[in-house]
Amino acid sequence: MAEQSRSDPPSLADLRREIDLIDERVHRLLMDRGEIIDRLIAVKHTQETGSAFRPAREADMMRRLVDRHSGILPLDTVESIWRVIIATFTYVQAPFSVHADLSAGDAAMRDSARFHFGFTVPFVPHMGAASVVAAVSDSKGDLGLVPAFAMTGVGAWWSALEFDAAPKIIARLPFVDRADHPAAVPVFVVSRAAPDAMVKEVEVWSVRVAGWSAAAAQALGPLAEVIAVPDRAFDGAALLISVPHSASKTRVNALTGSIATVTDALIKAGASVRASGLVGSHATRYRVPAKGARPVPTGR
Repeated sequence: MAEQSRSDPPSLADLRREIDLIDERVHRLLMDRGEIIDRLIAVKHTQETGSAFRPAREADMMRRLVDRHSGILPLDTVESIWRVIIATFTYVQAPFSVHADLSAGDAAMRDSARFHFGFTVPFVPHMGAASVVAAVSDSKGDLGLVPAFAMTGVGAWWSALEFDAAPKIIARLPFVDRADHPAAVPVFVVSRAAPDAMVKEVEVWSVRVAGWSAAAAQALGPLAEVIAVPDRAFDGAALLISVPHSASKTRVNALTGSIATVTDALIKAGASVRASGLVGSHATRYRVPAKGARPVPTGR
């Protein structure tokens, strides 16, 4: 039989054998990753304390994933695969549950939880952010998902995070923003993370003001993202303010502020700040623009 010419196209059988070999390599690499995680667990028992969840590292991993991705495989698919890999191996290191506030919509919150943490991590539904925060506060390393936007009738759940021993906001999901994201609902992740694991590109502050008004809200628009709820104790409002940390201004390359700048803007708009406290931090949103453009971090 004559030898097949190198210019002849491969057969279906040849291509399927290549796919099978790649699948086997991927599986073996995942098992190799598991073996390294096993050794990592032993090291952590002697060298590290705190939750296995590493928000700074995860945000960096997802950004690098987006930067290097190309080809016909949809970014949605590759992101979800990596999220399941990361979350599952984190769960193997230190088992945890994900508590989610379903008051913003059962389907949307479940989609977010499953997209980012997979099906191995236990999912615990709640009705109300306060219930999620309470559950996380009573746990050793669980995560809580609460909507990162205002909802009618919801109080200042973040006030429970003001105490030193309380959990904090440690991430904002999704890590990567883009149009038609399959888990696009913005959520805060509340938990206890080791201080060296935190990413502090955006600080989240609990602020109580008197004299809250439309003018005050407009003054904060260019500086920060704000969730505001009525605060009868001060005849004003309780605010959850996400403001880019001053150290990240150059990197973000956007109009940013600091909590001092935000406070000054409130005062100039006629409001008075009664109390403020840092209740967490997270990575800047990494936005994927229209096809062909490069991803960019946003200021908030």
